Amino acid sequence: MIDAEGPRLAYVASGTIKTSGVEVGDLPARLKILFDGIREVTARYQPQCAAVEIVFVNVNPQSTLLLGQARGAALTALVSADLLVSEYTALQMKKAIVGHGHAKKEQIQAMVQRLLNLPGLPGKDAADALGLAIMHAHARTSFEAMSRSTTLQRRQHAQFKGGRTY
Repeated sequence: MIDAEGPRLAYVASGTIKTSGVEVGDLPARLKILFDGIREVTARYQPQCAAVEIVFVNVNPQSTLLLGQARGAALTALVSADLLVSEYTALQMKKAIVGHGHAKKEQIQAMVQRLLNLPGLPGKDAADALGLAIMHAHARTSFEAMSRSTTLQRRQHAQFKGGRTY
């Protein structure tokens, strides 16, 4: 979670919703934890929008299916909180934050630390999430400027090459 006022960014919070307290085979309970956790975060911090990573298809189809169900729970929680949700690929985020699409996790962590003036390196997952937030904050400014200059209401696929906005 970040605050963005024009080009100024400020760190608000980051964390992880853990489902480790539930049996591995109890998918519905795990999805409920994700949904409830995201709803709790949105209720607490009252964000104006959200950015989510578009995932790639793994080699393991079972893992891909499970990840897709988790993303579905997360997206549903965000949309049910009446948030505008934008999606970006990891490649887009890496290019925006580090400058090239093949950046390593450590490079993302270092740039997120620098961009948000953090006292220490964020965790790898937190750095990815904060990187998406930073990227979206800057992209959103561009989208809003474009929408002011045209009568078109562009809230559909491909606002950002390869990304989606709902």
